[in-house]
Amino acid sequence: MEKIEENCCSHKTKERSEKEYKDLIHRLNRIEGQIRGIKGMVEKDAYCTDILIQVAAVNAALNSFNKVLLANHIKTCVIKDIKEGREETVEELLDTLQKLMK
Repeated sequence: MEKIEENCCSHKTKERSEKEYKDLIHRLNRIEGQIRGIKGMVEKDAYCTDILIQVAAVNAALNSFNKVLLANHIKTCVIKDIKEGREETVEELLDTLQKLMK
């Protein structure tokens, strides 16, 4: 089910289940719509606090997306790599968590 291969942009790729793929795309589509809504608010000179509240909602949606993606990553890629003896994956995960917590 999972396929990890070399890639010019990020070293690895992953084939996701149809359910995981649809969930992630659905979340991203909602976030994209929220961003377009914020842009529209700016274009229409909406009140600052109204825009800030919408930006906070987008940040929460992105954090939720990250939590889902990270959980899926740990349950699949990380566990698989550890079982196959690639313990450097733990360091990669720790580096990723450091970046997410900035």
